[in-house]
Amino acid sequence: MFTDRSGLIVWISDLKAATKQLDRYGSVHFISKKLHYAAMYVHAAKLEDTIKQLQKLPFVKKVERSYRNELPTEYNSNMPDKTQFYPM
Repeated sequence: MFTDRSGLIVWISDLKAATKQLDRYGSVHFISKKLHYAAMYVHAAKLEDTIKQLQKLPFVKKVERSYRNELPTEYNSNMPDKTQFYPM
């Protein structure tokens, strides 16, 4: 039901062109007018092709990939519990 998505940060020089054309390549999540970047999601299967297409656009300065999907989100504690040493 859900498709695998990957995040991209697209650094842009023209905000007006970006708002009109970036929707073709994926879903645009946020566009920063102050810092001139767009955060967007694309299909993970088409990630490399989409990055190459985005870099060819005249208003795109740089495209960065988000590594959030590759970071571990489940943490375990190897430290012993110190609460037993302190009396209540």
